[in-house]
Amino acid sequence: MATGANVRAMLLLALMCVLQRSEAVWLSLPASGTKCVSEEIQNNVVVLADYVVISDDHVNPTPTISAKVTSPYGNSIHHQENVTHGQFAFTTSEGGNYLACFWVDGHNPGGGDVSLNIDWRTGIAAKDWDSVARKEKIEGVELELRKLEGAVEAIHENLLYLKSREAEMRIVSETTNARVAWFSIMSLGVCILVSIAQIWHLKLYFQKKS
Repeated sequence: MATGANVRAMLLLALMCVLQRSEAVWLSLPASGTKCVSEEIQNNVVVLADYVVISDDHVNPTPTISAKVTSPYGNSIHHQENVTHGQFAFTTSEGGNYLACFWVDGHNPGGGDVSLNIDWRTGIAAKDWDSVARKEKIEGVELELRKLEGAVEAIHENLLYLKSREAEMRIVSETTNARVAWFSIMSLGVCILVSIAQIWHLKLYFQKKS
């Protein structure tokens, strides 16, 4: 039978696995054209990603690619050309969709599609906990508690971000509803005025005929 400490450790491990955001993405890049991946990330979040070209052709050199990462407002965060692998790391300064685009830059002796693996990590999953443990001289349960504390903070910040986005969407929805209501009232007013004008015109017409 598992002891209380073991149960707590297993629960902590399960919780950390759920909270960590680490995603491996496989892309098949065509000989011409661009493929992109994006993720909506809130402000002040650490992002770390590694990408590498996977080639099974042992005769020709590994194809090279170009990579570009842009912020929600179009600012360039990372740009590399003629590489077979690379890494980008940054802390978000604005909330929204961050876009990473990859394309074959022409150095593809074998032709055909190019396989690309991307290891994309954000938030607590991108933090170097080994460095933290060495710097602060913590280990074991204390380190796991520090990870849990970081996960709780990340969840809290994410909830605040979702709350702010919900408030923004509610304001937009209310503004749109108000505009639609005013447009409906104006349309009804125009219809009433046109009807009155038509009745008045017909009345004058029949008075002249009589």
